[in-house]
Amino acid sequence: MEHNFVYIILFIAAFLSGLAVVLIKPNLGLYLKLLLSFSGAYLLALCVLHLIPELYEVKSTKVGYFILIGFVFQLFLELFSKGIEHGHFHSHHTNNKQMFPFSIFISLWLHSFIEGMALLDPAHQHEHDNNSLLLGIVIHKIPIAIVLATLLITNLKSKVSSVFFIVLFALSAPLGLFLSQHYGTIFLEDITVLMALAVGVLMHISTTILFESSENHKFNFKRFAVIIVGFMLAIFTL
Repeated sequence: MEHNFVYIILFIAAFLSGLAVVLIKPNLGLYLKLLLSFSGAYLLALCVLHLIPELYEVKSTKVGYFILIGFVFQLFLELFSKGIEHGHFHSHHTNNKQMFPFSIFISLWLHSFIEGMALLDPAHQHEHDNNSLLLGIVIHKIPIAIVLATLLITNLKSKVSSVFFIVLFALSAPLGLFLSQHYGTIFLEDITVLMALAVGVLMHISTTILFESSENHKFNFKRFAVIIVGFMLAIFTL
């Protein structure tokens, strides 16, 4: 797929999802949780079936370490993002004054930036697999942008300000992909570590989503069904 087209898709997925919340304020409820469960299952299957095996094909001794670093880094980011990456949302108010939680926004921005790096293909092969990963990231980005936009309109009085931050967020993944593609080899001998870092982040997000998909450890058929569909779609699109 043309790189310019990938940039556009990454931007539009986040921007339009967030913009829709600002303009329409839809009440998605259960549908948002189901979409998160689907995206978590799809990303986990992609990591296990495609991304991790391909990383180890390169035979880099650093791959495993950077997968763990990515996993821990995402754990660190969630200290500030409060788990918005997997659907948690808490409005922030202090003495009836609305304050924008910049720490949450920056952590989400960094998370999305690293997701963009995951689309880097060090081996330059399996284009259809990269398209599958793009689909998974886009599916995951839509509910995250929705939750972020909800947080923005809750804490900011101006719609223009909300849209501005949505644009900044939408630019994060395309920027991550652009910098890794064009400048990764300048600073790193082995750009495979960038992909490994992103895989660690995706592994953390996908497993956390699936672990949380069963509230109070109760069986939920709808969520179980979308998780299975997510696994199957990942298998059939590889």
